[in-house]
Amino acid sequence: MKSMKMAVVAALSFGFASEAMATEWNVSVWGKRRAFTEHVEKLAELVAEKTGGEFTMNVSYGGLSKPKENLDGISIGAFEMAQFCAGYHRDKNRAITVLELPFLGVNNLEEEVAVSHAVYAHPAVAEEMKQWNAKILMTSPMPQYNLVGTGDPRDTLDKMNGMRVRATGGIGEAFKSVGGVPTSVPAPEAYQAMESGVVDTVAFAQHAHLSFGTINQATWWTANLNPGTVNCPVVVNIDAYESLSDEHRKALDESIDESITHYLDNYGKLLARWDEVLEEKNVQKVMVSDEELAKFREVAAGPIRDAWIKDMTAQGLPAQELYDLLMSTLEKTRASN
Repeated sequence: MKSMKMAVVAALSFGFASEAMATEWNVSVWGKRRAFTEHVEKLAELVAEKTGGEFTMNVSYGGLSKPKENLDGISIGAFEMAQFCAGYHRDKNRAITVLELPFLGVNNLEEEVAVSHAVYAHPAVAEEMKQWNAKILMTSPMPQYNLVGTGDPRDTLDKMNGMRVRATGGIGEAFKSVGGVPTSVPAPEAYQAMESGVVDTVAFAQHAHLSFGTINQATWWTANLNPGTVNCPVVVNIDAYESLSDEHRKALDESIDESITHYLDNYGKLLARWDEVLEEKNVQKVMVSDEELAKFREVAAGPIRDAWIKDMTAQGLPAQELYDLLMSTLEKTRASN
């Protein structure tokens, strides 16, 4: 009888020990699974694989939080990991908005990863994220944004005057500088905003025009406007990260680069067939003239950059240092390629 009791106790103890070893994280993203979330999905897959299923992630598409509230959710520990875009709440993540300045000259996704991760590693960024109990894990690199719209293409600065455009961050500022009227509705609401006439154009990367259906309403797309992009980090709750076992933390950290590589490969396939998508959906590919692009850069690039540096410096951030870091990283990345 005594040996049976000991066996039961041992079995229960083993069960509790096994349970204690298991780690389950909730991850808050939005929309639906798409190119923009592939690195998050890959990260969950790799971590589960490396830990024999002991560390799992439940990726929720809108079930845990609204897009603009993901950073707040991380700060209170409502979930352990989340994706957010800097332009959704620029006052909460001021330092990384340097990555959303217009016309930075970032040409591809690899360059976007390099400059983002360099900026994320700056102490000022880490310090600001700590205020939200957040640690940045990786970026969600996106190509340069471009417009879709209906009616006559907005292919000159004159035609952009008065344009109601869904655009956030520095891209919104760029359109504002030429008379546009930007609004920062969350991505999942862009289709409805376009359909109801709240906006007449939408600025997105290619995957988002597909995922959120704005391409289905469009009659044209600007192929080369390229005013900038939005920066969207994946963050973890610091307490959750620090409470991981050494083994689980190592599995997470060592899966980041592979997840980014998977993301880049997957997004490359989408870009390769983008012209086919336009043809399928009968959307005109519009090329903005070099003259108009030069005028746009002159109006938007320098003045918005200088204003950002002045404003952020006044708020106590090393703005010039962050901008210089971005540009020097871009030069080094190109030199190494």
